[in-house]
Amino acid sequence: MEILFVSHKYPPAIGGIEKYSFELINGMRKYAKVHAIVYEGKESLPVFFLKLRKRILKCIAENPAIGLVHFGDGLMASVCSFHRGYKHLRRTATLHGLDVVFPSKLYHRYILPRFNCYDHLFAVSAATAEKAVAFGLDRSRVSVIANGVDRNMAFHTRASRKEVEQWLAQKEDGIRVGNRRIFVLMGRPVLRKGFSWLIRHVGPHLGEDAILLIVGPFSKRKTLLEKVLYAIPKKWRHKLVLFLGFPSDSQHIREILADSSLGAQVRHVGKLPQDRIQQLLAVSDAFLMPNIAIEGDMEGFGLVCLEASVMGTVVLAADIDGIPDAIRHGRNGFLLPSGDAAAWVEQVNHIIADTSLYDPYRKSFQRYTLNHCGWDLMVKAYHKVFRALVENNCRTAYGEKS
Repeated sequence: MEILFVSHKYPPAIGGIEKYSFELINGMRKYAKVHAIVYEGKESLPVFFLKLRKRILKCIAENPAIGLVHFGDGLMASVCSFHRGYKHLRRTATLHGLDVVFPSKLYHRYILPRFNCYDHLFAVSAATAEKAVAFGLDRSRVSVIANGVDRNMAFHTRASRKEVEQWLAQKEDGIRVGNRRIFVLMGRPVLRKGFSWLIRHVGPHLGEDAILLIVGPFSKRKTLLEKVLYAIPKKWRHKLVLFLGFPSDSQHIREILADSSLGAQVRHVGKLPQDRIQQLLAVSDAFLMPNIAIEGDMEGFGLVCLEASVMGTVVLAADIDGIPDAIRHGRNGFLLPSGDAAAWVEQVNHIIADTSLYDPYRKSFQRYTLNHCGWDLMVKAYHKVFRALVENNCRTAYGEKS
């Protein structure tokens, strides 16, 4: 079996979809001959999309044994649904969440229904699949295959808490942890992540024995793009912010960091290399993912929760969108009501009071994630569907010729 993968979300860019694309494409090499057309930043993205059909047809012509073309996300599926010249092949796509719920009536009326032209659609979570069906996609064509996680993270060399405290103190802002409980939030500062919500509604009730560390890309000053976006009418700004993946929570976080009553308890660490992230997660008292409901947006899965769990970190996550497909309550983390400040205050304070009570959970939650989640398991599930589609297409073609 030969498969062509097409994706505009791929390393060196960083993100959940980029990780998914990399792991699926390279993991599938174990089961099939793989061809890939991916965006690696060597040209502008508009140019990549303009040349895409020609490149796909060229690859298929040079490799006539290709039986299936897989598109990595909804945007790619939208563009390529208009292509001609390779509809005789099986075509599939993966939906990640925002590419289903994007707040545009035109998109939902004219573009999303075109996805029914694909032979199969994969959703990264049950919530994503339900949203897709609700917007008119054929339920019989949609199946759920959750993302995986790098299980090798659990076996990487770790650092002691003292070592982590030292390199945090050596950062430009000089982050002093001391004896405080460490709670980590991680990711792009977009509103749905709930970073500013948690800091404003939960942070003041945690006392001085806790410090909230935010990890991820962050600009300490308002960027030019941010100034331009906020000059646009709100109706259009929201759509642009979502489409661009713009860090819509940045200004709120800046205001919090400048607030003397909260600033000392909340610090933004900025982007960290992967080994530093793993070291920090391993010594933290809990990882927090307090997502909230934002119209026209959703968390398709929650990969970062799995990464924290693999490191043996207690995960507290909001019971919303696709997060429950990553975190199973009481098995590899705890799910809390989204937007319920009282519930979050109670749970976090319980950890602050006696973190040793959660040591058994660290081990059992980590073990569950290692046993039930993994990129290899995801790849096998995709391969099973790919193979069935290709074999069925071959039988149909053979029958027509006969």
